[in-house]
Amino acid sequence: SVPDGMVCRLRRSLYGLKQAPRAWFERFASVVTTAGFSANAHDPALFIHLSPRGRTLLLLCVDDMIITGDDPEYIAFVKARLSEQFLMSDLGPLRYFLGIEVSSTSDGFFISQEKYIQDLLARAALTDDRIVETPMELNVHLRATDGDPLPDPTRYRHLVGSLVYLAVTRPDISYPLHILSQFVSAPTSVHYSHLLRVLRYLRGTISHRLFFPSSSSLQLQAYSDATWASGPSDRRSHSAYCVFLGGSLIAWKMKKQIAVSRSSAEAELRAMALLTVEVTWLRWLLQDFGVSVTTPTLLLSDSTGAISIARDPVKHELTKHIGVDAFYVRAGVQDQVIALQYVPSELQLADFLTKAQTRAQHGFYLSKLSVVPPP
Repeated sequence: SVPDGMVCRLRRSLYGLKQAPRAWFERFASVVTTAGFSANAHDPALFIHLSPRGRTLLLLCVDDMIITGDDPEYIAFVKARLSEQFLMSDLGPLRYFLGIEVSSTSDGFFISQEKYIQDLLARAALTDDRIVETPMELNVHLRATDGDPLPDPTRYRHLVGSLVYLAVTRPDISYPLHILSQFVSAPTSVHYSHLLRVLRYLRGTISHRLFFPSSSSLQLQAYSDATWASGPSDRRSHSAYCVFLGGSLIAWKMKKQIAVSRSSAEAELRAMALLTVEVTWLRWLLQDFGVSVTTPTLLLSDSTGAISIARDPVKHELTKHIGVDAFYVRAGVQDQVIALQYVPSELQLADFLTKAQTRAQHGFYLSKLSVVPPP
């Protein structure tokens, strides 16, 4: 029993309480700030320390962290200070972080989730040993009414949710995952069969990983694409982009647009506005890392209509309903944040995230995105 006006004091852990994340972050931030770090203005989980000996970065994810930088003496000091305040384990050089495996060679770094895929396939308990070369069939347009409803959708939801985290290192499953995740509320047998195809594709490419070459430049390059009215049920378009730092793929996304576009140029312009937001944030982050960002970031699109609208300072009646997106992209061009350039559709790398591909196209895009087998 608890006397009136009193509450129980939790002595050991904050896990499970509503205010736990905020309380933990405030406590951790106070410790590292006292040690000399300053919170980053563009990413609250990133802390930066500057000294004459170099720059030190600390990235926090709940209670796991990565520390890197140019000053090994200060890094040792920070580890000692954190060990005094928290029960902490030092795992040494970065090899494994939140299910992501990191390996390095003289050519660069590789990140993968091979063990995560193995565990996922074991939980899926596939009854055959088949593999497929692409994660989704061509010209498939799934609807909510396809097939019979699953008697228990829990398994479908669990597998799709697990694939969402896997997409952190596997952009090649982004498109099918985007489609399948739209039916988690009421999946059917048809949706489940396409989900099994993704798992069979992962079985055949379990060792594929993202490659970050050490010889890569530090210049951003971005690709923007859209599929007009591709949603079979609501006719909304899909935006997709991918961003490279030199030859390294560092960001990609596919998202259904919130409004129905009346033309393909309008859909492409909305995708360009979404990418401009991402590029602006990445440029800020690179500057915080000490990387010089002085030239506009090249934004490549295969829509001459969208590029013309974004460059044209005159407001037309036919484009006034998309004025916000047009002005935002135009402002990015005028402020030299981005520089628009046309790219042929066959070289539009963001197209990989908007539709299913043939085996030849799929292999071509994998090589361009640096999703490769282990060395």
